[in-house]
Parts: sequence; structure tokens; C-alpha cells
Amino acid sequence: RNERKKWIHCFDDVTAVIFVAALSEYDQVLFEDATTNRMTEAVQLFADICNNKYFKKSSLILFMNKRDLFEEKIKNIDIKLQPYFNDFPCAMGATDYYEQGLKYFIKHFTDVNENPEERMIYTHAVCATDTSNVQIVMNSCKDIILRGNLTDSGFV
Repeated sequence: RNERKKWIHCFDDVTAVIFVAALSEYDQVLFEDATTNRMTEAVQLFADICNNKYFKKSSLILFMNKRDLFEEKIKNIDIKLQPYFNDFPCAMGATDYYEQGLKYFIKHFTDVNENPEERMIYTHAVCATDTSNVQIVMNSCKDIILRGNLTDSGFV
């Protein structure tokens, strides 16, 4: 964690930042710190990156990965029973439980954006082993980056 500040300046003027968070880790703790929830740590790191001066002009692309594992896990492990997420509004077993869980965690990430009027966060729920899904998402990322470059160059 303390090493981040040493290298963050190396990424000044990047076009886009791709951040990957594992949806399925909402009930797990860090290996190096058994008191810190993995999802809350990911949100905090995302906040640090999202609001960092070096990434002020960069597009942010958030991959909510492991959606398949998340979809299976929530059948047995209630989101709202986790200490950090007891405000989750949906009842376990509801027909839209997966969609509500996905929206809930995406909101945790997007809410840390201190400048939402000027910075849009592009979000995608993905399963890295689903190659067709990854291809669609990567094409979307290329489009976001291309649009940003065209805008910065004055063509759009």
C-alpha cells in the first residue's frame, strides 16, 4: 500500500485507467490484513485513483470482474449480512437480487468520484474467462479511448 505514492506520478497524462474489482470478494478479507474487507479496500483504492491529480484528465473504466462467481455466491451468502454492507436494500432470494447487488457495488465505486460532472466512470460487469464478453468490453474501451483522443485533438 505505501508503495503507491512512489510510482503514481509515472502515470501522468494517461488516456484511460482500467480498474478491475472482483465482485465475488464482498465477503472476504485481505491476505495481508485480516480486518480489512477486500471490497471496501478496492473502493478506497479506486477513490484514491479516481480523485488523484495525475488522473484528472483520464477516462476511468471500471471492470466489475468475476460476475459469474458473484452470481453463484449470492445464492448462499447474503450481501446484507456482511458487516460493511448491511444497508443493502434487497432480500436474499429476490428475483432481481443479482442486478440489485451489481448496482449496489457499482454505486459504492461511483459515489467516491469527487467530480462526477466532469468525470464519467464507465462500468462493465465481466467474467474474464468469457472471451466473447471480454471482447465486447475491450471494443467498448477502445471506443472510449478513441473518443477521448478525438475530443482532445479538437475533432469532436
